[in-house]
Formats: sequence, C-alpha cells, structure tokens
Amino acid sequence: MSRKLKVGIVQQAVNEPIGPNMQKLGRNIEALAAGGANLVVLQELHNTPYFCQTEDTRMFDLAETIPGPSTEYFSAIAARCGVVIVTSLFEKRAVGLYHNTAVVFDADGSIAGVYRKMHIPDDPGYYEKFYFTPGDIGFQPIDTSVGRLGVMVCWDQWYPEAARLMALAGAEILIYPTAIGWDPADTDDEQMRQLGAWQTVQRGHAVANGLPVVTVNRVGHEPDPSGVTSGACFWGNSFVAGPQGEILYQAPANQEVNAIVDVDLERSESVRRIWPFLRDRRIENYGDITKRFRL
Repeated sequence: MSRKLKVGIVQQAVNEPIGPNMQKLGRNIEALAAGGANLVVLQELHNTPYFCQTEDTRMFDLAETIPGPSTEYFSAIAARCGVVIVTSLFEKRAVGLYHNTAVVFDADGSIAGVYRKMHIPDDPGYYEKFYFTPGDIGFQPIDTSVGRLGVMVCWDQWYPEAARLMALAGAEILIYPTAIGWDPADTDDEQMRQLGAWQTVQRGHAVANGLPVVTVNRVGHEPDPSGVTSGACFWGNSFVAGPQGEILYQAPANQEVNAIVDVDLERSESVRRIWPFLRDRRIENYGDITKRFRL
C-alpha cells in the first residue's frame, strides 16, 4: 500500500436540481481520477442545497437509505475510476430516525465504512438538530485501500477530543466534509475572524496528532427558502494541512475548484518522533474531560 496519496478535492456550488448536481459531481470525480487522484473527498450534504437553513418537515423527503440510490451511483463511479471516494449523505435509518452520514467507497466500489456525524449544531441558519440524530458509531477510522481514514463531518472539526480519538484509533489522515459559511450581514473583519478560527483549530488537530488534515467546504450563496434571512454564503477555502499544520493547499473563497494535492503519509512517522505528544500524554489525569463542566 502506497504511503503517497494524491487527494482530490471537489469544492462545488449547489445551484442545480439534485439530478444535474449529482451528474456534475460525477464528472468532477472522474476528472480528478483521470488526473491521478486515488482519494476524492466531497463536501458535506453535497447532493442537495443546504436545507438546514429552515425547519421544514418536507425536507425529510430528501433523505435516503444506505444502501440506496446515492450509494449505488457513487459506488459505480468509484469502481469505474478505481478511486476511493468520501461522500456525505442525508441518511434515512428508519422512519423518524435520520443522520448526517459520511459513506466511504473503496476503489472497487464496495462500501468501506460509514461515519455518522456526532456533534450536531443548532444555530440560526444551521438548524441541524431538527433533522439529524447524533451519531452512535463513535470515532472509528475506516480502512480503505489507500489507508485508514479518520472521517468526521463539519461541526466535528471544532472538537479536539474527536480528532484525538480518531488518532488514538489509528487514523492516518483526518478528513472533514464541510458546509460552513458567513452570514451576509457579518462585517468583513468578523468574516475573517471566523475563517481564521476555523482553519486554525483544524491545523491544531494536525499538529496535536501528527496527522494530515483534509477539509472540503461548499462554496457560493444559497438563498434561505423561507425568505426570512438573506441566505448563507459558504466560504469555500477548502484546504489540506500536513502533520505540522503546514498548509499544503488552500482553495479560493468564491470559486468552484477541482484540485489534486500530494499528501505524504510517511511524514507522520518522522513528525511524531520529534514531537512525541502521544508519548507524553498524562492519561491518568484526564478523567475530568468526560464531565460537562468543571469549576
């Protein structure tokens, strides 16, 4: 198994119906595979507009089972192109039980594994608790032909505990399909503070765990279906960081992008030798981390 990955990123705007949008995703994956990518990562909930801007029971009609139509579609692309694909789907697990779920396809088209989003936000314009039940699989890496992938989803990226648990379970790379944007009413300074915090915390996960990080975000304006707000401006800036937090690639804020980034998984070994954070953890003193708050 090669330790050199060519990671394909699809940073895409969602402004078409589901069918044409998925066809566009398929073309982008095929183009990246033709360019040499052996792992392609898509953004969060990539099949549809970001429906969580409002609370609307009709949106549950967008959910589908796993396996289902989307897994069949992306499985066929993975097998045809010989590429590992990280997807992000609105899962209907049972009537009244739904998840925000990442599905990973191996290069032969098989489902290598799934991850159900653990941290669920509930903020203006991001009403995800209305739609998604928190995941119950835990932080378990997914074994693929290109390596052991620590896949999480969006809001999970703010939690160092999640990244650490993936690392402790043997993840070789941390991957975050994402949908995050600005409120159009935010000032330019506030927008830059938010973007900086978002990138900094994930680069911190790379440093603290000695692992590369891949984050793929949506891009473009998506209107609020209710008309109550001016919608969401997804800020793009998908990026790849190395195991010392170094930026290997960063996409623009306002353009669709297909990019291939070289990631050397062998570097984690040398980085962890000089920064042995896992060696020096004082695990006997960390019990209080499981408490909600400690005065």
